[in-house]
Amino acid sequence: MSLTIPSLLGGPRTDIFDPFSVWDLSDEFFNSALANTMSSSSSVREASAIANARVDWKETPEAHVFKADLPGLKKEEVKVEVEEGRILQISGERSKEQEEKNDKWHRVERSSGKFLRRFRLPENAKMDQVKASMENGVLTVTVPKVEDKKPEVKAIEISG
Repeated sequence: MSLTIPSLLGGPRTDIFDPFSVWDLSDEFFNSALANTMSSSSSVREASAIANARVDWKETPEAHVFKADLPGLKKEEVKVEVEEGRILQISGERSKEQEEKNDKWHRVERSSGKFLRRFRLPENAKMDQVKASMENGVLTVTVPKVEDKKPEVKAIEISG
């Protein structure tokens, strides 16, 4: 996947390849293609919920740490999975609010529907030790890293 970054000085755009992303559903191309294929505005709104799970990924000396903003969701509504090939998948569904007959909606901006984010983890990820926690609508997934082995240095005595 490539990430398009506009130039701040009005110059040409550049594409940066992200080797850690499997398919980032917030990609501009994906969203415009999706909007063109959907006919009703509610379908577009529900489909855009797929891309609205914003995730930060940082690497510390000890681990890869993912933080996802999932306001209003309970931990039971979110699924964190590790697939073969070092794929971390975060998914879930935000339910649509029930409409009452006497309600008069002026604006609907909060998205509902399913969301899915996938990340290809690097070789140094300990896939069997992944931990996840959720607090105040923020999901934190911690993937420990394999310790870097420092080469042993053995002094060789010089004869002669």
